[in-house]
Amino acid sequence: MEETFWTGLDILLQSAELVIDRPRGSSHPRYPLLIYPLDYGYLKGTSGGDGNELDVWRGTCTEAKLDAIVCTVDRLKKDVEIKLLLGCTEQEKTIICDFHNNSKYMAAILLNRKV
Repeated sequence: MEETFWTGLDILLQSAELVIDRPRGSSHPRYPLLIYPLDYGYLKGTSGGDGNELDVWRGTCTEAKLDAIVCTVDRLKKDVEIKLLLGCTEQEKTIICDFHNNSKYMAAILLNRKV
């Protein structure tokens, strides 16, 4: 059953265009002191937990393999989302979790795909 979940995400990735609208080093549009440590974007034509497109972090690995997701809860927005992690090293996964846990209103956990 778990593999069915990951396969479903793989199909979404293959069927949608990845748009990086917040490149590494750019500022959050509403919180200018919040700097994106890696490329961040979305899958065009999809729908995530907040009603916007499904969020994606893109790491530095050559192969854009989906092997983890981050689950977030945002008490200010009152929503829960998942964010896909593509081509991320173990260190980048930690950086992404730290990014989402760097607020008293937001929390995140990392779920790795079992190999």
